[in-house]
Formats: sequence, structure tokens, C-alpha cells
Amino acid sequence: MPPPPRPAANALLDGPILRTLLSLAWPNALAFLAGTLVAVAETSYIGRLGIEALAAMALVFPCVMLTMSMSGAAMGGGVASAIARALGAGDRDRAENLATHALLIAVFFGLVFMLGMLTGGRHLLELLGGRGDVLAQALAYSQVYFGGAVLTWLVNTQAGILRGTGNMKLPSLMVANSAICQIILGGTLGLGLGPVPQFGMPGVATGSLIAYAINIAIMSWYLFSGRSRIIPRLRGFRMQWALFADILKVGVVSCFSPLQNTLTNLTLTHMLAMFGTATLAAYGIGARLEYVLATIAFSVGIGSVPMIGVAIGAGRIARARWVAWTTGLVAVIVVGALAGAVAAFPDPWVNLFTDDAGARTASRQFLQMVAPFYTFIGLASAMYFSSQGAGNVIGPVLAQTARLLFILLGGWYLTAQAATATSFFTLTAGSMIVLGVLSCAAVALTRWGPRTADAKGQLALAQSADK
Repeated sequence: MPPPPRPAANALLDGPILRTLLSLAWPNALAFLAGTLVAVAETSYIGRLGIEALAAMALVFPCVMLTMSMSGAAMGGGVASAIARALGAGDRDRAENLATHALLIAVFFGLVFMLGMLTGGRHLLELLGGRGDVLAQALAYSQVYFGGAVLTWLVNTQAGILRGTGNMKLPSLMVANSAICQIILGGTLGLGLGPVPQFGMPGVATGSLIAYAINIAIMSWYLFSGRSRIIPRLRGFRMQWALFADILKVGVVSCFSPLQNTLTNLTLTHMLAMFGTATLAAYGIGARLEYVLATIAFSVGIGSVPMIGVAIGAGRIARARWVAWTTGLVAVIVVGALAGAVAAFPDPWVNLFTDDAGARTASRQFLQMVAPFYTFIGLASAMYFSSQGAGNVIGPVLAQTARLLFILLGGWYLTAQAATATSFFTLTAGSMIVLGVLSCAAVALTRWGPRTADAKGQLALAQSADK
């Protein structure tokens, strides 16, 4: 196998760290920005359905985000990694078989999420504090959305397959297309615009599923028409457990991070639900801001993965660590500036979602107390992706575990003391500090060493993207 072209290798190994990082990050930032618009727009028109609908979305939102995170960033990352390594080794047949196995994994996990939420969704939402009309609207949304969970997994898995071949443009375009479709369809079906009747929360969920179906059709056409570097192997296909393992060994470990993050959000949702609908709605509005800021940090973090992977593979550990710290610094500056602006002037953000006086007051208080500490969420995200590039994510995953335990123990103590909602807001902020500091400590203390196979796969992916 001929050595990789020197220009691409030099750009990753010898180019200015900050400039190279930003050049890799900006395409992802545009794609994530489109997804962020969906989150903002969806919550905005749900708020027009009433404060009960807004509180209902706060209940079900962590479950939706778990599905998206596990199918996209976690398992989708495992898919892209496995396919990139196969192509980097010149084994196209293996890459095509991996793509087919990835689609089977997507169908399996989609069915697991569908059956789990359809059979146990009511009980879960009741445990989170859902009651009355809030519970009814949360169930109406979740039954439709998770009834189509296979679509969610398929669309993110197909994007992972394409990214594994080095095609960054089409998945990004599909994210933008999904954003447009969800905003138009979700708003039209949810609010009942023009001749379309108002379907409420089920209409909002239906808009999302239609958008996913459109993207699946486009990416399927692209993959199976021969336009992609690989075609998922159907003729003569045989299941091979080793190929499942190649994807799952990366994807499953990665899944623990969004899983623990979702458990943290579910725990906070349950704790704050006892203070009433307005406080719960305030947390939902704050969670949307956290999601927006996290996507910005993700964009920067993803850009660090090939830079660190190639540096590790070349034995240039010091450069790899400088890339990690630069990534963290960029995330802190960008996320910190935006979070600080919202904390200082919360009304423009709050007014996007509700006109209820009680919810506005609670939201202002939450954002003024908690928003500045979203900086630590951005820092933790940067450290997670840096560790992923180095091939060792155990430390950041354990940092998520520590945050979850901090919330559980602190919440138990505050509940026993009959503490006010502001005390729980302080607990939320404190947990973010714990996550950010421990994630940095994990990067500083974990030994990084060469990961030759991983570096080759990531280098091939980066070179293909540059083309």
C-alpha cells in the first residue's frame, strides 16, 4: 500500500494547530447550526401550544436526545471509524460488508427504542413527574416519535457510513435539509397552518419523522447507485460477528457518554418537576440552550479527532496534547462568550419559547444562575473528542459518571432538606464544574501512545474529506 500523500499528512502533523483545527471544524459547525435551528424552532412553536406542551417537551426531550446522540455521535462514530479503517487498509470488500452490518445494527437498536418507549414510556414519564395534561401531551409526542425510531437510527447510521468514506458534504447537506423540513412540517402540522388542521404534539413529531424519511431516501439512492466509494453489500451477504464487533467496540463504549448525560438530565427533570410546571418549563428552556452550546463545542471537538489521531500514530504525543488543550481553549472562549451573553440578557432567549409570566420569571432565574457554567460543558465536550482521537475515552466517560453521582447525592440531600428550586439550580451549575474539571484531569493524567491502525483510518478519512 503506497504511503499517504505528504501534503495532507503535513497539514495535520505540521500545520498551525489553531488554523488547521478551525479549517476542520467549520463544515461541522454549519451542519450543527442547522440542527440547532430545529431545536430552537421546535421549542418555539411548541411554546405557542401552551405552557403544558412546553413542559411536556421538557419531559420527553432527554429521551429524544438520547436516541439522537446514541445513533449519531456514538454508534454513528463507531460506524464511521470502522469503515474508515477498512478503507485506509485498502479493504473495500470489508468496508462494504461493514456498511451492511451497520444498517442491521441501526434496525435492531431502532426496534429496541421503539418497543421500549411504546411499552414503558408512560411509566418512565410518570417517574419523571409527568401528570395530567402535561403527561398526556408528552405521551402523544413520544408515541409518534418513537414509533418511528428505526428511521432515526437509519438516517444517522447512513450519515456515519458516508462520513466513513470521507464524504462530509452530503451528511452535512442532509442535516440542513432535515432542519428545513422539520421546521416547515413540524410547525405546519403542530400549529395547523393554512388549510392543515392543528395536530399539536403528534404533528410536531410527525414532521420530524417525515424529514428523516426524506433524507433516508436520498442517502439510500446515493449509496446504492454507485456514487459513493462503497455500496452496502446485499448480494451474497452473510452476517459476520467479527464485523459487528468492529463497529460495536467503538460505538458501545461511546454510548455510555450520552447515556449518562441523559440520566443526568432525567434526574434533574424529576427533581425540578416537584416545583411546578413553570420551573419545569424553565429547565426545558435551559436544556435547549445547553444543547445549542454543546453542538458548538461538538463542532470544534470533532475537528480535533483526525489531528490528534494522526499525531498519536506518528508518535508526536506533545503535539497531540497541544491540539487537545487548544481545542479546549477554543470551546471555552466561544461557549463561554455565548453563555455569558444569555446569562446577562436572558429575555431574548426566553421570549423565543414562552409568553407565560411564571415560566419567564423562572427561566430568567435559571439562566442567570446556571448559564455561565455551560462553559464547563463545552470544555468537557472538547476533552471527550480529544480523548476519542487518542483512542481512550474512559476518563471522560468516568467524568460523566462523577457528574451523575454528584447530582444524585446532592439532589437526595437537598430533597431531605426541603430545599428551594434555586438550590437545585446551584446543584446543576456545580455538576457542570465537576464534569469540566474532571474531564480536563482525565486528559492530563491519561497516558497517550501510538494507535497506528486508528491513525491510518482517521488519516484516510481526513485526506478523503480534503479532496
